[in-house]
Amino acid sequence: MHRHEDIKGYEELEELAIDLVWAWNKSADKVWKELDPELWQETRNPWVILQTVSKEKLEKTLADPTYRKILDDLLEKHTHVCSSSAWFQKKHPDSPLSCVAYFSMEFMLSEALPIYSGGLGNVAGDQLKAANDLGVPIVAIGLLYSQGYFRQVIDKEGNQQALYPFNSPEQLPIMPLRKSNGEWLRIELAFPGWSLQLRTWEVQIGRIKLYLLDSNDASNIPIHRGITSELYGGDSELRLKQEIVLGIGGWRLLEALGIKPEVCHLNEGHAAFAILERAKSFMDENKVPFHTAFAACQAGNLFTTHTAVAAGFDRFSPFLIQEYLGKYAKNSLGIELDELLALGRSDSSEETFNMAYLAIRGSRAVNGVSKLHGQVSRYIFEPLFPRWPSDEVPIGYVTNGIHVSSWDSEKSEEVWNEYCGKDRWLKETETLEKEFKRVTDAKLWKMRNDSRKEMIEQGRIRLTRIAQARGAPPEEIEEVKQIFNFDALTLGFARRFATYKRPNMLLHDPDRLLRILTNPDRPVQLVIAGKAHPADLGGQAMIKQWMQFIHRPGVRRHVAFVPDYDMRVTERLVKGVDLWINTPRRPWEACGTSGMKVLVNGGINLSELDGWWAEAYTPDVGWALGDGQEHGNDPAWDAAEANALYDLLENQVIPDFFNRDKEGIPARWIARVRESMARLTPRYSANRTVRQYTEEYYIPCADSYRKRTADKAAIGKQIAAWQQEVKNNWPKLRFGDVKIETKGNRHSFEVSLYLGALDPKAVKVQLYCNGLNGGPFLLQDMEQDPKPKEANTYLYRASISADRPAKDYTPRAIPFFPDVRVPLSVPQILWQK
Repeated sequence: MHRHEDIKGYEELEELAIDLVWAWNKSADKVWKELDPELWQETRNPWVILQTVSKEKLEKTLADPTYRKILDDLLEKHTHVCSSSAWFQKKHPDSPLSCVAYFSMEFMLSEALPIYSGGLGNVAGDQLKAANDLGVPIVAIGLLYSQGYFRQVIDKEGNQQALYPFNSPEQLPIMPLRKSNGEWLRIELAFPGWSLQLRTWEVQIGRIKLYLLDSNDASNIPIHRGITSELYGGDSELRLKQEIVLGIGGWRLLEALGIKPEVCHLNEGHAAFAILERAKSFMDENKVPFHTAFAACQAGNLFTTHTAVAAGFDRFSPFLIQEYLGKYAKNSLGIELDELLALGRSDSSEETFNMAYLAIRGSRAVNGVSKLHGQVSRYIFEPLFPRWPSDEVPIGYVTNGIHVSSWDSEKSEEVWNEYCGKDRWLKETETLEKEFKRVTDAKLWKMRNDSRKEMIEQGRIRLTRIAQARGAPPEEIEEVKQIFNFDALTLGFARRFATYKRPNMLLHDPDRLLRILTNPDRPVQLVIAGKAHPADLGGQAMIKQWMQFIHRPGVRRHVAFVPDYDMRVTERLVKGVDLWINTPRRPWEACGTSGMKVLVNGGINLSELDGWWAEAYTPDVGWALGDGQEHGNDPAWDAAEANALYDLLENQVIPDFFNRDKEGIPARWIARVRESMARLTPRYSANRTVRQYTEEYYIPCADSYRKRTADKAAIGKQIAAWQQEVKNNWPKLRFGDVKIETKGNRHSFEVSLYLGALDPKAVKVQLYCNGLNGGPFLLQDMEQDPKPKEANTYLYRASISADRPAKDYTPRAIPFFPDVRVPLSVPQILWQK
């Protein structure tokens, strides 16, 4: 790499370029733009600019006092922020939490580091940025892909072409991890036939470090060098190898760095093997067997599922698991292959190995990513908890949020700064709604007009270049240069093109859509972006359908498809569109963060009542599609919703946008803009999400982990023994008859339970009653008589309100151990018949 250490000020530039905090710090843009405006516009990668800029340009620029002041101020502010106490240190100064290890298959942090494809990476990247803002002590683990996700080109016929440019490590804002003697830190894994050497890298995000592993080491055989070649590419065997690298290799990297997290957060099941390696590490350190280590470490593991359909989880054949992990199970964990396979199965010995099942069994807590997704996940994971009511399947939820500072426009940031202060996303946000509602109609309308115009100007430049590159005729290029109207209602639709997202709902009646778009009195325009997976021919066909519509006479000036949907395209769209449209088939959208990104910029959502919108929607913040129910793949329902979408646009959205008061302001529209910005932006920010994870999951997990692992895992040993005792003896439990007596407004229940060889303290008996009309179920613990009625048979009693008939209540027995979550750790349950 060409370097210029001899130039005064170069080291400060290098320090700034290698820290991804610049990715959302707009004041840093001018530093890089000054050095090479064209390259900055194309790459948004300071690290590349530093390697390509000439010595003369550097010397001249760094000699400019104004430039040096900007640079020095940025570094001073950055140093101050990173060294000062943040929300976490102030709010939780005596917390048991010192470190969270956050594992994810992808991270969307900047277009300069293309190791992401979509929603999962978006969530991971935004949560790391928010953790930096709030001072939450997180280190992250991921993979460095040689190619990353594919780049999209649309050819002259409207077909998607997939390209895979190489990620050259020296051009990425990453640094090799080195030992104290200067040697590159490498992690070794035992793979069949040959060991695997993994190179390690460090990414700086302010206070946060992200560590990446890659297999492209010269000492590896060719097939192993390609393990980390491509995100979500290859076959099942390649995916298994990637997930072993992420989970087992990732945990070994933490050990090599001397990092000992209390909490391991699995962002989806891809990294579930970290649970096994964490247990192995604990076994070695404390000289305890696997089941003790598993029980002890379980307290510190958290699993977040993002999948809304059971078929979406990674599954591997038992033969693949045996090939790659059979010796690991026996030699490292001290268990048989069948025991390992059982951790990834519901009950059948014929099942494939499900990574989500392993993640659930090895975690203290599990959560979905929206309220609705929590409900869907409880249904999906019912097979792991037989005979438990679906409401008690132990899956909670933390609704995702976006890192607001990464997605706001300069125009909206100015308004937020004026009314809510510059440090609003670095602390608690509960006061922001009231503060922001003071913004005037005129200021909001000007912000929206300026943002829309800026997006259109940038879009014209990009689309003109794309048209020129594919050899479009001169008349088409001239038309593209004038595409869109600065004052038209601008609709946005950008996401992965997959069948369940129904990206072609607007094309259900193309003639009606064309009439909506071409009304000269109320002009409407539509900007679209999205990739279809290279193997998804149906998704690619839907892209082609849009391209064919765009080439119809009279359409091109009103509709644009922006190719190569990535972080930069998203940034531009969410800053300028007036209405964000989302049409997934409920309940397949686990959360859907794209619509959250428009909130801070004054965009309004029109979305299916799915994911986050199912809990966020009220009529004063946007519009909703659907009836809040599931209708499967019913074409008639799809058609009905398409017509409802047209109706909403024609009868509500467009009139509200174009009906202006005497000041020329659409008062009803701006009222929605204000309400949406003020109420929803803080609620669906990663600031709120990370604070919620910290207080509801990280700190309790850390506390529980410290207790279970203290004194050589004394409590962990007790829990492991209790789990085995419950498993061995539960089939012998028997309820006797129930005696019920009703007096006045109370029911009195008495029931006997034969416990076999189980310790009476290992069981809790409860009265259970179903909820009414969708309401919550009722539970009442029963008191145990201190002395047994006969040989290990005990009486249990309870008195309860007679508001419900006595027949509605059923006694049940469940395992019990202090601070152990049932049924997550033990799924047994016995109902009195």
